[in-house]
Amino acid sequence: MSIRVRLMLSVVVVVAAVGCMEANIAGPGSGGSSGSGGGGTLTAPALDSPGDDEQLGTLRPTLVVRNGSSTRTGTKTYDFQVSDSTSFSTITASKTGVAEDISGKTSATLDADLQAATRFYWRARIVQSGSNSDWSATGKFKTKIAGYNRPGELYDPLVGGDTVGTPSGSTSFVSGKGLKINDGNSYVMYALPQTMSSGEFSMEVEGLYANGPDAKMKVFSMFDGTGNLTGSRYEMSAQYRGLSGNPNNCISFKAVWGSSSVIIEPDLGLRQQSVMSLNQAQTYFWQGIWTSSSFRLVIRDGGPNGGVIYDRTLSAPGGGTYSPSPHYAYLGTTSGRYGVDTGSWPGVTYRNVWLSDKPRPTSLGSALRPER
Repeated sequence: MSIRVRLMLSVVVVVAAVGCMEANIAGPGSGGSSGSGGGGTLTAPALDSPGDDEQLGTLRPTLVVRNGSSTRTGTKTYDFQVSDSTSFSTITASKTGVAEDISGKTSATLDADLQAATRFYWRARIVQSGSNSDWSATGKFKTKIAGYNRPGELYDPLVGGDTVGTPSGSTSFVSGKGLKINDGNSYVMYALPQTMSSGEFSMEVEGLYANGPDAKMKVFSMFDGTGNLTGSRYEMSAQYRGLSGNPNNCISFKAVWGSSSVIIEPDLGLRQQSVMSLNQAQTYFWQGIWTSSSFRLVIRDGGPNGGVIYDRTLSAPGGGTYSPSPHYAYLGTTSGRYGVDTGSWPGVTYRNVWLSDKPRPTSLGSALRPER
């Protein structure tokens, strides 16, 4: 082979190698904190505030990042995302096209309130000339611990020393834990703005124990008045029975669907299957779910995400409608019945109460618990 041919082959090899190197340099983002394309690199912003897992006093936070960097040309904007999941599988709120602030920090205030008492996760990225950086690291914050009572939906966290309900009798707030019902004649009443003919009434409960002081003590109840629960055409209650409970320490419930002839409640055989010794120091999640024709009681060990220890659904015999008007709900039950059909559970503490014609959001109240 001549010297000229060998030189030409060498040049071709060198040119090909340089081309491959240039292709690798100008390729798409390679992960980490930078993205590239079009001959430049975008470096993701760094989170500034809120601080990590910070408890906020608002439902509409301002998110702040320290500006990222770019070797490209063109106007830089920022995208922000908020989710109640670390995977960002569902985006709760977002802001796009936020202009970069020349101060070195760029911020975005959300356009609508987030869900109360919830731990949220957030991230941001740069967008420039049709390309974007990788997402920043993930931050987290907790929204304001706040309750409300509006048509079709009530939430009462109870851990902040106040309630959207009306306490009656001897009650007290336990710091960081909720509201305590001190005796069987005391309760918290919620006057609902409208009737809920179907829905969910759920809460975290601490202080229940085996061999309680009376037969049919109520964990929660609902009906159409402020007097005695028993006898109402819309009587509904969830019970952890004590001594003389037929049998002792059984889980039970009762729901009357507009007529004394349409009653939903477990019979003796079902109650015998539901005898259990609850732990006074343990938190239990009680969840009552009613439809136009049935009532379901679910109890979980440890909180809303705990293991199920009781789950029973019964249908209303012969139909009927649950439509109390006015509609009142209670933590415990109204006074005056203790020792007759018995009243509230004495010494029980409540928190994270949800009452709505919609299912409880899975992340509601996550700000009240340590992150798992």
